[in-house]
Amino acid sequence: MFSAPSVVTVLHAGDNDLVQLKRRGFGFAALFDTSIAARFLGAKALGLDVLLQTYLGVELPPSRQRDDWSRRPLSEAQRRYAESDVLHLFALKARLTEELERIGRLAWVEEECAALAAQPAVERIVDPNAFARLKGARELPPRKLAILHELYELREQLARSADRPPFKILAEETVVRLAQEPPVDAAALAAVPGCTPKVIGRWGEAVLAAIARGRAVPETALPVLERTPRPRIPGIAARRIEALRQWRTEAAPRFGLEPGLLLPNRLITTVALAAPRDAGALAMLDGVRRWRAETFGAEIVAALAAP
Repeated sequence: MFSAPSVVTVLHAGDNDLVQLKRRGFGFAALFDTSIAARFLGAKALGLDVLLQTYLGVELPPSRQRDDWSRRPLSEAQRRYAESDVLHLFALKARLTEELERIGRLAWVEEECAALAAQPAVERIVDPNAFARLKGARELPPRKLAILHELYELREQLARSADRPPFKILAEETVVRLAQEPPVDAAALAAVPGCTPKVIGRWGEAVLAAIARGRAVPETALPVLERTPRPRIPGIAARRIEALRQWRTEAAPRFGLEPGLLLPNRLITTVALAAPRDAGALAMLDGVRRWRAETFGAEIVAALAAP
């Protein structure tokens, strides 16, 4: 149904949902994301509750995000909350479309949504050094890094077994704290922020076992983190990057758009390195989009020429 050309799928901030669905074989012919639409209207707050209140005068039921949604049966309050996430999306789409047409930006949103629909789902790559990206990991000595690695792997395993996101098992900050000052028993574990009685009751023994495995790693097998050098950017390209950032800062208020929407950081380096000489060449760069090149192309090319 979703891949039928006549069907427009309406969702709100659907990036993560689409990744999961595409990985499971779903295809989408057309999308309308109300969060993207609101960004092009210059909305400062993009939460569904705020948009519904602003454009439809609808107030959502109290949040149930902290509930345990694996428990059955769902309560009536949970059912109402879940329904409210989609109940008003068609009406919201209609109101946002009216506003976008009024200011001439509907085609911009349609192009962004088309790109989102066509974007392939990136397969999850297992990175053996993913634990090193946790905040604070690179400050740890090798032995504590080994403990962090064991705790990270345990968290991944528990998350898969429980079919829950890893942060619902242990927060990243908690994992790093456990590696910084590794507890030796349940009493010491209870003193670590984030290790609640519920966490200790469910996974306390497994956490202590993971810490013990980290302590037992031979000296010759301790992890060593290599620093990846940043790619060198030529001086002229660096000056173009600065010029584009300056242009973006000045242009964003003029158009009532956030700077990251006007020209995302991921595009700035691409554009600076390519240094297109006209709007047509700019439009050919991957990810630039037609609406951006047609509306701001002349200004972007002028900014590139300034350095």
